[in-house]
Amino acid sequence: MILTSDYDYDLPEELIAQTPLTNRSESRLMVLDRKAKTIEHKRFSDIIDYLTPNDVLVLNDTKVIPARLIGHKEDTGAVIEILLLKDMGNNVWETLAKPQRRVKLGGIITFGDGRLKAKCIDKENMGVCHFELIYDGILVEILDSLGEMPLPPYIHEKLADKDRYQTVYAKNPGSAAAPTAGLHFTPELLKKIEEKGIEIVYITLHVGLGTFRPVEEDDLTNHVMHTEYYEISEEAANSLNRAKATGKRIVAVGTTSTRTLESAYDNGFKKCCANTSIFIYPGYKFKAIDAQITNFHLPKSTLIMLVSAFAGREFILDAYKEAVEEKYRFFSFGDAMFIK
Repeated sequence: MILTSDYDYDLPEELIAQTPLTNRSESRLMVLDRKAKTIEHKRFSDIIDYLTPNDVLVLNDTKVIPARLIGHKEDTGAVIEILLLKDMGNNVWETLAKPQRRVKLGGIITFGDGRLKAKCIDKENMGVCHFELIYDGILVEILDSLGEMPLPPYIHEKLADKDRYQTVYAKNPGSAAAPTAGLHFTPELLKKIEEKGIEIVYITLHVGLGTFRPVEEDDLTNHVMHTEYYEISEEAANSLNRAKATGKRIVAVGTTSTRTLESAYDNGFKKCCANTSIFIYPGYKFKAIDAQITNFHLPKSTLIMLVSAFAGREFILDAYKEAVEEKYRFFSFGDAMFIK
């Protein structure tokens, strides 16, 4: 039995970042050395000093869609909010609906004077519903005009510029949340990294329920991860295989890149489109990655369990305690950590 409560920590609410910094790369960077058990305090722009031409930097190029929709039940007019999580094909989407108890099988919710309608075709537990979306035109364009960016519930400030909840390299639409470790990179910093001879590889994982659903089991090994869709191109697979063959260090940017690489690695990488429900917690043996850049994660979340698996629970909790003492900014718009 592994207790979920072992991954709890005290966090003053004022340290939860409500807005992004003006300059992405000016966020703070805590550098953790897993072997020496040392902690350094830097700026994110200093990451370039910790990367060498012997590294391959792996970025998740998913793009957040305006997935939060506020509509009305066609029969009663009751307000229903849905968060689009995953495209299941044939215009069917897995969603979180609230209040779910008001959603009936076969019921229709309308958005934006009927430009978009959603018919409930399945209900699961924990607020999950499957809706068939009914519309004319191009869904991405309809969502751009009707949807809102799905900011996490702990962010109470309105986002002035919705592009600040996207990475500068976001390309493939489909996420219900941003891969936040990547928010610290600027085009200028990426250019400097490439000029230093460091190869950058892009993969895609669409962030859905699997990443941010809370762990409600006392024994974390009973927690079931939801599936998330990922893609690795042939070009990316070839680059990653070359890195492995030549002993280069694979540096994953974010827990989403980490989960994708660990899911896809099987004595090498190959071009693939697949779903993953991998749950990484202490005891897991990493096969694909050698270092990672990540943000500071919620207490008792699957993400703090993942970084604890990589660096050791006690070391991570000590680092989080130091981050609180040093008044780091936490969560999506917060500061970063480099674990080497």
